[in-house]
Amino acid sequence: MSTMLAGRLDYKTGDFAMEEVPVPQPGPGQVRIRVAAAGICLSDVHLIDGSLRLETGVDKVTLGHEVAGVIDAVGAQVPAEWQVGRRVLLQAGQPCGACPPCLLGRVAQCQHPLTRGVDYDGGWAEYAIADHFTLVGVPDDLPLEQAAIIPDAVSTPWAAIVGTADVRPTQAVGVWGLGGLGAHAVQLLRLVGAAPIVAVDPIPDARARALALGADHVLDPGAADFADEVRRITGGRGLDFAFDLAGVPPVWTQAQQVLAIEGRLVLVGLSPQPLTIHQSTLFSYLRQQVRGHYGSVPEHVEQLVSLVGHHRLDLSGSITDVFPLSEAPRGVERLVKKEGSPIRLILKP
Repeated sequence: MSTMLAGRLDYKTGDFAMEEVPVPQPGPGQVRIRVAAAGICLSDVHLIDGSLRLETGVDKVTLGHEVAGVIDAVGAQVPAEWQVGRRVLLQAGQPCGACPPCLLGRVAQCQHPLTRGVDYDGGWAEYAIADHFTLVGVPDDLPLEQAAIIPDAVSTPWAAIVGTADVRPTQAVGVWGLGGLGAHAVQLLRLVGAAPIVAVDPIPDARARALALGADHVLDPGAADFADEVRRITGGRGLDFAFDLAGVPPVWTQAQQVLAIEGRLVLVGLSPQPLTIHQSTLFSYLRQQVRGHYGSVPEHVEQLVSLVGHHRLDLSGSITDVFPLSEAPRGVERLVKKEGSPIRLILKP
């Protein structure tokens, strides 16, 4: 039996290691992808360090939910459009297929969605298996390294902006955390006409990058006059939306202090910490809201592929570095240390 290299996380022991495992075979309705690129996400880091603990039905998993490559083998009952040699990216997850909404055909309302590289094997490997309905075709002029990060790094902020928040032109928006998700959020907010866009990060290089990507203003969250500056920038109104891409409690406190009347705090970054509403009477009086957000739906990924194809969105600057698959631990370490303030690091088999 032929084998391949894969980055595997043991949920029981917490150990992450590069291992030789059998090359998977596609079943009915599935294809096998020869992986060309897989992103390293901060949630992968949190799974490895144990700070993100999720209930899954498996003891061990190949990490990686941002994946692109070329179809290598096709199982039975796969639609004819998915042929060997076609370039594709993989949706970062799929419906469980077993909950009441799924059984009634309402998969968009799935109560237990599954995440690639968390609930089932992902793309930190030479090959990956995917159900055909999770495939999205990639145009020939879109590099697979860029295509790989569209699910999650780009689609998660996009879904938060156009779905959960429903941002409209000229609404004032703040973005906290300018890493992989936040950097793309700045680009996407400019695309939908948000103004002004205030980008917030303690790292100077990240703030400078946000300006280059389209932010109107950048602020250090540690500045003593932070709240006054936000009020000045917004003409005294405050922010219509505050997007937390960092997932840390100090952001929630600071964002609440600069929300406008009917302003909304949108939680995109994941955190196990409890959320506190400060000055809850004022929060209610001003009719403010907190909205939770997670991931995206297939439509969002398809929209982004189209936007890139029509040259409305440029992801060429999003790939900070590429590592051989065998050096996945080194890539993880670089993301942990934030060396070079990376947007996305890519693994390449």
